[in-house]
Amino acid sequence: MRLAKSLFCTLVLWISLPLSGLADSPIGPAQKLLDKLAVAKTEHEANYLYEDIIAAWLNSGGPTVDILMERGIDAHSQDNLALARDMFDRVILIEPDIAEAWYRRGVVFYLDGKYDQAILDFEQALELEPRHFEAWLGLAAIFEAVEHREAALNAYRQVLKLFPHSRHAKQSVARLEPLIEGRAL
Repeated sequence: MRLAKSLFCTLVLWISLPLSGLADSPIGPAQKLLDKLAVAKTEHEANYLYEDIIAAWLNSGGPTVDILMERGIDAHSQDNLALARDMFDRVILIEPDIAEAWYRRGVVFYLDGKYDQAILDFEQALELEPRHFEAWLGLAAIFEAVEHREAALNAYRQVLKLFPHSRHAKQSVARLEPLIEGRAL
């Protein structure tokens, strides 16, 4: 029931998040890079922009938060999900406006099978940064895991609006469209 409620809230979030009019988003390095990513001519160019965007999202500007994020990422890469979650919890406590921390903690919840909590964190990441294509991918993964294909397809389509050269999103859309073709989305 809680998962269904979370899925409903996420669908409402999609309706309320305009991708084109992000006037409230701060203009910074990541914002300019996201603008370029949406119109990148080649996959090669898009991949360079992708790397730069991730680097910009990881740079909080504060040494304590940056160290905690780095430790969380290291713990995650070593499959120490408890430590990773603890590090991302600390980042969120110190700087709750960092979308990347919410996203990364959401990934930890997802890997731990805690989909409700993962959805909430991905939603918070999207509240802070509506163009966080990784958070959209996280939502899509959860929707696929619970066999909510229409929602997964919509999330992948959101990714493609932001990151048109995303191989994963393209392949997922191509795989899901035939499965739900002819059904109301």
